[in-house]
Amino acid sequence: MGRSSEGAPGGSSGTVLGRSSEGAPGGSSGTVLGRSSEGAPGGSSTTSLDRSSTTAPGRDPSPSGFPVARAPRVADPVAVLLTAAEQLGTAARVCELAVQHAGTREQFGQPIGAFQAVKHLCAQMLVRTETARAAVYAAAVTADPVDVAAARLLADEAAERGARDCLQVHGGMGFTWECEVQLHLKRAWVRTRRAGGGAESEELLAVDLLA
Repeated sequence: MGRSSEGAPGGSSGTVLGRSSEGAPGGSSGTVLGRSSEGAPGGSSTTSLDRSSTTAPGRDPSPSGFPVARAPRVADPVAVLLTAAEQLGTAARVCELAVQHAGTREQFGQPIGAFQAVKHLCAQMLVRTETARAAVYAAAVTADPVDVAAARLLADEAAERGARDCLQVHGGMGFTWECEVQLHLKRAWVRTRRAGGGAESEELLAVDLLA
């Protein structure tokens, strides 16, 4: 049942519940639940997928036993900035689509853009877009990783929230293939999960503020 073996102990080669072994102890090579080992202790090379014994990310043990802050791993600033620029493009596009639809779609005998709730949505989209634009342009000039992280956070927010608000302005039509809004929202979701976004950028900014 899930176990194969050949030969007697000391010259066997088999797999037992995820373990493969060859040769006798002291000259064995096997894999046990994600761990590979070669040779006897003292001459072994081991790789394990178990990370429970490692130090938590962003922390190093101090002599006193208390964890101390450590600078987080930084993604490639160029890649992060390019993603922010893509998000900025999405934010600008959905803002344009929302304003255009609000000016042409009519309800109760007048364009929906005349209603205060729709006006506020469009105004907030524009504010977030222009704030992100200034941050992205500034980061492109300074090339500072902290500026890039800030621009990425602002651009991610402008794209994702802007696409959601644009979807709101379009109503049920925004969810259909008749309209491109749902594509912008999905793309914004995917980009926010690329390296350098979210918690990664927040940690970099936090370390810089506390330095």
